[in-house]
Amino acid sequence: MKSPPPVEPAPDQTTPSPGEQVKVWDLPVRLFHWLLVGLLALSWYTGETGGLDEMTWHMWSGSAVLALVLFRIGWGVVGSTTARFGHFVHGPSEAARDAASLLRRRPPAHVGHPPLGGWMVVLMLACLLVQAGTGLFANDDIFTEGPLTGWVSKETSDWLTTIHKWNFELLLVLAGVHLAAVMYYVLVLRTNLVKAMFTGRKQLPAGEPQTPLRFVHPAVAVALAAAAAGGVWLLVA
Repeated sequence: MKSPPPVEPAPDQTTPSPGEQVKVWDLPVRLFHWLLVGLLALSWYTGETGGLDEMTWHMWSGSAVLALVLFRIGWGVVGSTTARFGHFVHGPSEAARDAASLLRRRPPAHVGHPPLGGWMVVLMLACLLVQAGTGLFANDDIFTEGPLTGWVSKETSDWLTTIHKWNFELLLVLAGVHLAAVMYYVLVLRTNLVKAMFTGRKQLPAGEPQTPLRFVHPAVAVALAAAAAGGVWLLVA
């Protein structure tokens, strides 16, 4: 009796092999990453400068950050394999093994975000959501108010403004930890994560199981981004 022919992966799937250069990050994830970097730099500059025109740009930038974060949360549910929270959010034991691998100067055997990196993504998204959300109600006691400041009392607005300021300090700490981790990967582990976030491709670790990676059609990302942007626009307009 003849054995059945091997099942080929679906057209939108890739089954990588250890040591192979494979597509890991889809275009929506890469665009999200670099747009967020640019918007955070713009938000920092305009917030520090504090002029009337600069604060107008600051609020637009904050609204764009909120739309991006909402998109990324949605993409973490319906997006490509490596973009999904279910793929990179692991428990404490996995995170501990990840940390041990890093201390032994061995890259963790994960094709996408390793467990520690996955939790960094979650923390960053949570802080960004707090930052953009509190900014909607913040004020500077001079001439600038968030678009939803009228929905709350002055005391509540001042309290949210304080959270907005301190949360940005936390964001700076997380960004510093992220940059330090990237440099550790580049200089010690010889793994160029920055290049991978540009090209979308990286070398599969030898210990990574050969599981298919599914990439969702970009049209789904466009629809999700439009929904996120439209929702934020309706909120702040």
